[in-house]
Amino acid sequence: MSSTMLVVGPKLAVALVVLTLVAAVVVTVGKLGHGREVMVAAVRAAIQLGAVSLLIAAIVSSLWATAAFVVLMCVVAAGTSGRRITGGGQGWWAGAPIVTGSMLVVLGLLLAGLVPPRGIAIIPVAGILIGGAMTATSLAGRRALDELTSRRGEVEAGLALGLLPRDAVLLVCRPAAGQALVPALDQTRTVGLVTLPGAFVGVLLGGASPLAAGVTQLVVLVGLLAVEAVAVVLTVELVARGLLQRAGPAPRRTDRAWTRLAPWLSRRPPARREEA
Repeated sequence: MSSTMLVVGPKLAVALVVLTLVAAVVVTVGKLGHGREVMVAAVRAAIQLGAVSLLIAAIVSSLWATAAFVVLMCVVAAGTSGRRITGGGQGWWAGAPIVTGSMLVVLGLLLAGLVPPRGIAIIPVAGILIGGAMTATSLAGRRALDELTSRRGEVEAGLALGLLPRDAVLLVCRPAAGQALVPALDQTRTVGLVTLPGAFVGVLLGGASPLAAGVTQLVVLVGLLAVEAVAVVLTVELVARGLLQRAGPAPRRTDRAWTRLAPWLSRRPPARREEA
């Protein structure tokens, strides 16, 4: 184990299978509803990482191939986040916060000379930042839409008081969506005390000094905070403007307030008697 953390061999394959089965069984027994998804995610990760491992040499040798791979990462992240938020294939607007947040930071690091213009450096950094933006976008979008569904009465009250639909929606969903930043904040606060993230370990195993590894990880963590902050703000704005909403038919109601609110909600509220 001179240059890697794990010994590659049959034992590693057995360990991966056992860990996947443990996760799936625990999720199933605990009735969390994602047992099959755990298995599918593990198999997909193995296939995708294997394919990337075989292609990485060809990709990193060309800036054009690197750029194309980064675009592919953004497309996959947008599709994944969009499905998580909307529950269907109508969420491609989720790509806006992901691309905006991650690419601004990547370009800034490149222009500042902190990341060299080589595929072997660009792809890992872009992947980390795009992944963080995807997670923040998914969490913010889901929390915002859940909050709008459970607190629709407060939105209607805001509309009745004269607030514009966008302002009434933001008043309810913005604080909940902000919770999407908690994982990144906790990871940054506890780095070095609880976790040693991948960038630190990777740079260290690559032969750099511990100080260089720590600085690299710090840049990544602070970059993630910036990326996820931008992603959350833009996601909330997209929800407030009705561009991200749950898949399925919109609720049908005859009162004026509900008609103005319909683009943001997807589940029918409890029925109430119509006035004679």
